[in-house]
Amino acid sequence: MCGRLAQVLTPAKAAEIFDVAEALPNAAPLYNAPPTSSLMVIRQNPATGRCHLDMLRWGLIPSRSRDMTVSSSLMNARSETVASKPSFRGAWKASRRCIIPADAFYEWKRNGDERMPFAVAHRDRSPMAFAGLWENWKDPADGAWVRSFTILTRPAGAPIDSIHHRMPVILPQEAWKAWLTAGPVPPTITAELPMPDLVVWPVSSRVNAVKNTDAGLLDPVSNIDGPSHQEQRQSPVENGSAELFSTFS
Repeated sequence: MCGRLAQVLTPAKAAEIFDVAEALPNAAPLYNAPPTSSLMVIRQNPATGRCHLDMLRWGLIPSRSRDMTVSSSLMNARSETVASKPSFRGAWKASRRCIIPADAFYEWKRNGDERMPFAVAHRDRSPMAFAGLWENWKDPADGAWVRSFTILTRPAGAPIDSIHHRMPVILPQEAWKAWLTAGPVPPTITAELPMPDLVVWPVSSRVNAVKNTDAGLLDPVSNIDGPSHQEQRQSPVENGSAELFSTFS
């Protein structure tokens, strides 16, 4: 599952990493983005083969929906069943695939009655490339077009599986082009992807509230019951989030 993420890299940096034709105007970094947020998404123009960076709403709205209320519940799509689920089948068949760049995402681990938040990122702090699907929806009220997306998920592997049983599908760089290019995708593509090299660390419970949006949300905190003290010791997050993510600004 992925219900909260940090998208800190600038549009210019995203354009450079993903070989995008044109970068968006500068956008503020997002350290605690929830569903319904507008996020940077990479899509490919099937006519030209060029990739473009656009702002899309997180939470897919099926093209035949009457309104946007369903969006929040469709923030994720299971990669194992996405091709057959009615809500996602149209986007899947039309090859409306996309990539969502993310510097980190958050997961919560239950500890009795408490839910402890953790941040997850690439060990080398390079942006992750989440596999997604996007869709067009026309608002019947005013005729405005809304473009939205969902993030594909897969069974979690180490070190995330000690916190949650699901995680986003994170594409390695060699899979970016194939994922974005229109055409059939093997149903097992996500199951065959290797586990990326990730690190996990505990963060402040302030991340629970979407009103909190500062960079300090990614700072590590002491957590005796954390899932992996070894990961915390090895991870350079000990130096704080401001230094870690400065290379993406």
